[in-house]
Amino acid sequence: MPFWKKMFNSKQAVYYPRAIVQGKPVETEVIARDLAKISTVSNSDVQAVLGDIAGVMHTRMSQGKSVHLKGLGYFRYVLDTKGVKDLADFNFDKQVQAVRIEFIPERSKLSNGMYTRALVDSDTLEWIELSPDTEDTTPGGGDDSDGDQGENPLG
Repeated sequence: MPFWKKMFNSKQAVYYPRAIVQGKPVETEVIARDLAKISTVSNSDVQAVLGDIAGVMHTRMSQGKSVHLKGLGYFRYVLDTKGVKDLADFNFDKQVQAVRIEFIPERSKLSNGMYTRALVDSDTLEWIELSPDTEDTTPGGGDDSDGDQGENPLG
């Protein structure tokens, strides 16, 4: 069950619900054990493949491709840039501020014509409100920061 807290945005002076991450991230070894339990592949085989996935994805995305992991979604490089008013001032190296990975969850069409995203099944999620004094381990914390996640982006 996911968790949420009431948060205050001082720039807009509004309260809003915010999803909260509890505790430390689930590490690759745990995911590998879980996958091994529901498949015919051993834990060590799953870990070996998962350990190489980042490098393989980087190689393909650096070729200008997006990467689609069936049932999960799409990954691609995107740029954080600043613009210039005059084309004569255009300089790619100076204007690119960061390279990020964009993730778009896979979607499936439902019988009613609407879509649902991979990893999100709203019918089975039961959100639990945390008390205001509960420690917030969500990336960026509970402030109005820009969400810079540092070395460990999810916990």
